[in-house]
Amino acid sequence: MTAPAQPADGTAEKPAVEMVDLTVDGVAVSVPKNTLIIRAAEQVGIQIPRFCDHPGLDPVGACRQCLVEVAMPDREGNVKPMPKPQASCTMTVAPGMEVKTQLTSPVADKAQQGVMELLLVNHPLDCPVCDKGGECPLQNQAMSNGRATSRFEDVKRTYPKPINISSQVLLDRERCVLCARCTRFSDQIAGDPFIALVERGALQQVGIYEEQPFESYFSGNTVQICPVGALTGAAYRFRARPFDLVSTPGACEHCASGCAIRTDHRRGSVMRRMAIADPAVNDEWNCDKGRWAFTYASTGDRFELPMVREDGELRVVSWREAINAAADGLRAAAGAGVLVGGRMSVEDSYAYAKFAREALGTDDIDFRARPHSAEEASFLAEHVLGTTPETGGLTYDDLGSAKSVVLVGLEPEEESPIVFLRLRHGYRKAKTAVFSVAPLTTRGLSKLGGTLIPSAPGTETEVLQALAGEGTTEQVGGDAVAAARTALRQPGAVVLVGERLATVPGALTAAADLAAATGARLAWIPRRAGERGALEAGALPQSGGRDTSGILSAAAAGEVGALLVGGVDIDDIGHPDAVEALRRSFVVSLEIRPSSVTEHADVILPVAPHAENEGTFLDWEGRERPFAVALDTTAVGDHRVLSMIADEMGVFLGTRTVAEVRAELAGLPARPAPTPSPRTTGDPAAVPQPGPGQFVLATWRHLLDRGSMQDGEPFLAGTAPTPKALLSPVSAEAIGVVPGDLVTVTADGVRVTAPVHIVEMVDHVVWLPTNSESCDLRSLAAQPGAVVTVTKGGAA
Repeated sequence: MTAPAQPADGTAEKPAVEMVDLTVDGVAVSVPKNTLIIRAAEQVGIQIPRFCDHPGLDPVGACRQCLVEVAMPDREGNVKPMPKPQASCTMTVAPGMEVKTQLTSPVADKAQQGVMELLLVNHPLDCPVCDKGGECPLQNQAMSNGRATSRFEDVKRTYPKPINISSQVLLDRERCVLCARCTRFSDQIAGDPFIALVERGALQQVGIYEEQPFESYFSGNTVQICPVGALTGAAYRFRARPFDLVSTPGACEHCASGCAIRTDHRRGSVMRRMAIADPAVNDEWNCDKGRWAFTYASTGDRFELPMVREDGELRVVSWREAINAAADGLRAAAGAGVLVGGRMSVEDSYAYAKFAREALGTDDIDFRARPHSAEEASFLAEHVLGTTPETGGLTYDDLGSAKSVVLVGLEPEEESPIVFLRLRHGYRKAKTAVFSVAPLTTRGLSKLGGTLIPSAPGTETEVLQALAGEGTTEQVGGDAVAAARTALRQPGAVVLVGERLATVPGALTAAADLAAATGARLAWIPRRAGERGALEAGALPQSGGRDTSGILSAAAAGEVGALLVGGVDIDDIGHPDAVEALRRSFVVSLEIRPSSVTEHADVILPVAPHAENEGTFLDWEGRERPFAVALDTTAVGDHRVLSMIADEMGVFLGTRTVAEVRAELAGLPARPAPTPSPRTTGDPAAVPQPGPGQFVLATWRHLLDRGSMQDGEPFLAGTAPTPKALLSPVSAEAIGVVPGDLVTVTADGVRVTAPVHIVEMVDHVVWLPTNSESCDLRSLAAQPGAVVTVTKGGAA
């Protein structure tokens, strides 16, 4: 037998799939070995009723609604029926098997009707007020596979309701059919086993651990997959009926995961968002932020009309007057810079890039409204630009089957939740070994069964060089580095880097060198939804143009006279001259709601929020994620507003509609290969060295924090993690604190007080979230390994 061919990436070719032949209701079907009977029936269009079964969850056979008759050939080849009906959601197919469902078997039909009758004994008949009414599997299957009449005459059991599983997930216990979908999802998929089935027999019900509330970034999925109305979302509860909603497919705007979502609206208002099954990207899941954080556009402070500043005050004007003012100001300025935010679609980013180069005649444009570096720009051009699933780039499927993954400058659960879910799938199903170069083992890394490669912020370059084989493992990382070195040199290894690595000198270069030295595949995962598309659209300086930091420094020095700003919170950049740059420049702001730019803006032009816009995101893979207009309003997208300004400046931009931009993008020639940039290496002298009483700051954002795109959703905000300062036992002892004590962290005008939690982590490092309630460290996040002072007690 010949050995399987070896593809170019070094992974072995998958063996041929063994097929099994059987019959379902007399219809011959051939399916892969180990296929469940219920899936085999679906292959020939036969729907077996079920509640506990879900294709994304491990079989459990809890509800028994899918009972079927099964006959198997014996040793002599005689087909004999099993003595009792079998659960088709737990039994796999076998050669020669004969399956009879409720369609052809009176025995299976009677068994299913009996199970349904038992489920309905105590189930309330409150369909007219239940949020699940109209899209309820129990309701549907009671009609199609249940008895026409009920024999139950006693009083139904009731419970107090609703029970708060969390601030955003509510439980009506009497509706629960004990299918265990919610508990299995939490345990298997999310890795958050805070919700469980408690008690036994007739008293069994869904509950939460007394010491551990249901704290999960993915709890909304339990509401969506609940086959009855037992779990409901607090924000949507009693607000609409499913048959009153108009649904629009789209893509999530909150991160670079690229989740497929469905927006349901009624009478001009978005009521809810649901995950759409997309096996190539998000399977059938999404995070709570993507599910519930859509109210930011309806908080009451949205810009409805253009405004122009006169005598220091903003006044409402007509579109014509505002466009004229913007064009005149940009035209008169001595140089202009363009800052593009992460909410932009590919089409909007392309419009900004084209406007900068053709209307303003400048290459001073950058989409990185966050800490960044010139090294990052070179890295993106050489290792990210142009990579797509079609060109052999890393994909979600590759992550789910990877043998080993090294995370650097990336906390997937906080920054790209679906990447986290795919890594967890790989950990559970493919035994993926996950390593993280970080100062501490996070909850997300623990749920991935991961190994920490301890590193203080600013030392990542040194660790990556050690992983590539430079120096001994005793010098850096010890056993963890040795294990990761070995794992990276096996087929199917992956290195994932995050945007936080941009500010560590030499780190991105070291990551690229590591991938080249080991044969591992490399991918960059930004935090914002629009960044990958903006890179491909050309919203990055070329030919000597200034980056975001350079633009702000030049504006503060008076070298750039105007700033065109779209979707940027200037505080996120962490630039010391940002406010002065806005103060000294003529500022045109294209925005949805007031931001840190608004008080300095000379012209404000309102643009459409996500639900009222059309366009395309590119997820971190480079995969297109189109979204359509859900709410048809008069609001216009950034591309249209830029087209109007360009017209007033005498330039035809060609970005009047999304279709027009897409046609132009499709006709662009392939980008030439970038010219290799000078190598950047780490500088040992740049590694932070805290003095007595000082600590190195480690920080990244929580998924749920004080971001403006989460405004207006109090139920979601109720589940945001509480800010806390993490210290190692050695660090805590050095300043004399114990768990629960308050500490105050100060540096460069920043002063934050938070309770202490003591965990195993790198000594002389303190971790705090970047922008959570009462904890804003964005000005320090731009400094890799900022040195801070930590003192016991609250702020004076």
